[in-house]
Amino acid sequence: MANLFVMHTSASLTINENASPDVPLDMEDALNRMVPEGHQYRHLDEGLDDMPAHVKSSMMGCSLTIPIRGGRFCLGIWQGIWLNEHRDYGGPRKICITLQGKPRSDGRLYK
Repeated sequence: MANLFVMHTSASLTINENASPDVPLDMEDALNRMVPEGHQYRHLDEGLDDMPAHVKSSMMGCSLTIPIRGGRFCLGIWQGIWLNEHRDYGGPRKICITLQGKPRSDGRLYK
């Protein structure tokens, strides 16, 4: 098993379709309708996009747990891991990855 954790409060992780270039655009449109930047937020210390980014991050989540089989993530054919940036101009992001499980019985590495 792999646990992925994004170490920021204005970015998120999710699993979603990775084939169509329209899916990320539609997801962003949907999130912006649910959490608009024009709302009267009290927390404005880092700009108008900051508080909506915190809300979107909380809605989407900051971690994923993904099974590993044969040394690879066990994902469906159309699934991909998304790092979602919710700020208009986000900076570098760090992801902490923790692996759990048993090594191969023959001691060889997975390719």
